[in-house]
Amino acid sequence: MRLSVTIDLPTDAHAAARLLADPEYVHQKVRASGALEQHVDITGAPDEAFTVTTRRALPTDQIPAHLRGFVGSRIDIRQVEAWEGPAADGSRVGTVVVEITGAPVRLSGRTALAPAGDGSTTVTYDGELRASVPLFGSAIEQATAEAIRSALEVEQDVARRWIAGHGPTPQQ
Repeated sequence: MRLSVTIDLPTDAHAAARLLADPEYVHQKVRASGALEQHVDITGAPDEAFTVTTRRALPTDQIPAHLRGFVGSRIDIRQVEAWEGPAADGSRVGTVVVEITGAPVRLSGRTALAPAGDGSTTVTYDGELRASVPLFGSAIEQATAEAIRSALEVEQDVARRWIAGHGPTPQQ
């Protein structure tokens, strides 16, 4: 199934990239997603190309009860966002992959960070979500899509609180 989600960040595109590449912020958003365990790895620099890899263990309480048998009591998620270098206005594109370890579910697609005017920025995730489970694939895709949308809403809230409390991320 196709999944497209856009979040809004109340800061300019250059500062938004610095935020997305800030290890403290990334740890905060992963914790806010309900992670039982987490690991964050960031390579590159926000004024160039950078990659953010997160691994998190989440409880399966967001997954409908009749589908939990496919994933167990927790799910291990690996997410990789590889951002290309910025254009002059701070916009950039990249790729995103989300894999659920031990479950045949994968999201792969494109990301885009773009100035939205008035000192705000949009971050869009657009990709294909696939669950290769006979008979239940569509239901698992729907449940996973809702979990991803919820996680990105949490990320948007964390980002807004972070920016309000820390101000725009300083240049590194």
